[in-house]
Amino acid sequence: MVVVYSTLLMAVLGLAFGTFLAYAAKKFEVKEDPRVELVKQALPGANCGACGYAGCEAFAKAVVAGKVTPDMCTPGRAAGVAEKIKEILKQNAAS
Repeated sequence: MVVVYSTLLMAVLGLAFGTFLAYAAKKFEVKEDPRVELVKQALPGANCGACGYAGCEAFAKAVVAGKVTPDMCTPGRAAGVAEKIKEILKQNAAS
């Protein structure tokens, strides 16, 4: 009988903790702007810091937030990265 009670107790505790974790995951979910990922994919990925940011992801976040202009990426100038980023921001602003 002890085995049945132990199994039942563990099942109830598992259900309770699982429910709590599911609630906490939804409550504290971090919303991420999908434009950041699109801009990061358009960048060359050199993570050189020539733009003044620690890497391409930090630069992409700053561009989407409107803190900097898209033409600060030195390695991407020849490939037309600034125009690609402007197009991404224009398309998603209209959506």
